[in-house]
This record gives sequence, C-alpha cells and structure tokens, in this order.
Amino acid sequence: MATPTATIERSAAGPAGERREIVRAARSVLAREGWTRSTPEATAAEAGVLPAAVARHFPDQEQLLLSVLLDSSASVAAALASVAETHLAEITDLEQDLIALGRAWLAPLEAFREHFAIVRHISAEVTRLPADAVEKWQATGPRQARRELAHRLRGLAARGLLHIPDADQAAERFILLVPSGVVQRSFLGALPLPRAEADALIADGVADFIRLYHP
Repeated sequence: MATPTATIERSAAGPAGERREIVRAARSVLAREGWTRSTPEATAAEAGVLPAAVARHFPDQEQLLLSVLLDSSASVAAALASVAETHLAEITDLEQDLIALGRAWLAPLEAFREHFAIVRHISAEVTRLPADAVEKWQATGPRQARRELAHRLRGLAARGLLHIPDADQAAERFILLVPSGVVQRSFLGALPLPRAEADALIADGVADFIRLYHP
C-alpha cells in the first residue's frame, strides 16, 4: 500500500505523470500476475497511488490491460522491424547475414522481459481473454513484425539472392525455422539456452530456409 508521502510525490508529477506511472504499474502487474489475476487494487499498490486514482484514469480495467498489451507488442514489433532493416539492408554473405538476423531477432527476449512474461501468461489464459483482445494483440505485434520482415525479404528476392514467390509466407517460415526453436525451448526467454545450443538451432534453421528459397 502506498504511503502518504509516496502518494503526494506521485501526485506532484501531475495527472500526466500519474497516468504514466499507472500504466507502468499495470504492465508490471500484468507481467507478474497475468490477465485474469490483475486488479486495479494491485496496479494502485504497484504505482503507489490510491485505487481511486486508477479508476479516475482508467475506469475500464480490461481496456487498461489491453492498452498495456498493445503498447508493449507495438514496441517489440518496432524493435524487430529495426532488426530486419539493419541486417538485410546490405548482404555480403547471405547465410552469415541471415544467421546474424536470427540472433538479433531473439534480442527482444532480453530487452523486453516484461512483455514476454505477459505473453507467457496470456498464452495460458487465451480462452479467458476478451474476444477481440487476441486478434488485436496479434495484429499489433507478431503480424506487424512479420510484415516488416516480408518487406525486407522482397528486397532480397528483387536482388536475385533468394527465390520468393510469396514474401509473407517466406517471413513466416523464416520465423518458424530460425528463431522459433530457441523461443520455444527457452519458454520465451524465461530459461535462456546456452549460446552454443541457440547458435546451432539458428544455423540449422537458416540452412533449411536457404534450401527452400535458393534461386
């Protein structure tokens, strides 16, 4: 429970600062407790404010959780778009550059640990989420990341480096063949794999991907 001093300090930041702190707290609670066990009271305690402050900014608990999930997913998707742009902008050795892309694609597991803790929870709770929550999450996060990767893969095909009739499908296959093995075996980064094991999975996946799309 927030102390009077803490509450005064939070309030001194103004409504915008208080709102940001509540969103931050809601993200931490969602990562720790999951969707069904997150409550306004837990968010208030995490933020160091009274429950009435949470209700004032976010009268709808489900909308608060959904906005936190979508904002977090969009941040990860933007990071992955940057990874794809960086590693596929200039190709010097196709296999090695795709391996580097596979490694970098996994970096958000560490950089966005709260997000992937949220994903682990909601994957287990998916049947209890609001009907449109999963669709919005997928559209904002995973599907957006795949679209950005597909755009970069079209560039490789245009240069004759790969034969890709369907870039969207190729992006999905790259993710399934290259980073997904590490993601699954590490339980979305909760139990990181030894570097050698992760590198072997990535290299094998890249070899399979190149065999599929070699010109």
